[in-house]
Formats: sequence, C-alpha cells, structure tokens
Amino acid sequence: MSEEKPSIEIFFSDDFKLRLRSLAKRYRRIRTDLQPLIDNLQAGNFLGDQLTGTGYAVFKVRLKNSDIQKGKSSGYRVIYQLKDKTCILMILIYAKSDQADIAANEIRDIINKFDEP
Repeated sequence: MSEEKPSIEIFFSDDFKLRLRSLAKRYRRIRTDLQPLIDNLQAGNFLGDQLTGTGYAVFKVRLKNSDIQKGKSSGYRVIYQLKDKTCILMILIYAKSDQADIAANEIRDIINKFDEP
C-alpha cells in the first residue's frame, strides 16, 4: 500500500514577485536556478536553515547563480515560510551581491501583509 503525500501549494508574496522580476533583468537564468528549489519544496523536501526571531517557521536557502559562476556563496538567497505541511509562502529572493542579510521584522511585515484579507 503506497502512501500519497498531500500536494504542496506554493504561494508567492508580492515582494518576491517584484524582486524576481527585477533580478531577471540582470540574471537571465534566475528562473532556471530557482526551479529545482520549487520542485524540492513541492516534493516535501524543506531545504535551508531555519531563521530565528521571526516567530514563524521561516527558512533561508542559498542558490547558485548560473549567470555569475561563483557558486552558492555569491548566488541568491530565498526566504520562505512553511505555513503548514501543505502550504509554503515564498517570501523573498535577493542576490547576495545586492544585500547582505534581511531583518526579521522585514520578514514578519511581508508575512503579515500576505496574510491580510
């Protein structure tokens, strides 16, 4: 008897979409670089390090940027929230070269804005 995993829905915050669109102007292969992460998340493989201080189950993942050939350390950072076992919110994406880190309150603000009716 095989157990079917529930399908996992992935939602994108407005901030994520805006930053992805902006980064795509500079890095043509960003969507290709992002796809394996989305595939993993949909398969139930929750990658990355959990961030503390947000009050939510928030994770940060390092992704390789195929356009600059410097590996994960100089690539993208993707921050996502595990809302429950079947729902993920992609909060932010940014290039490590543009931004060193993100404040916990900025993450909370994006989550709260997404959760508003």
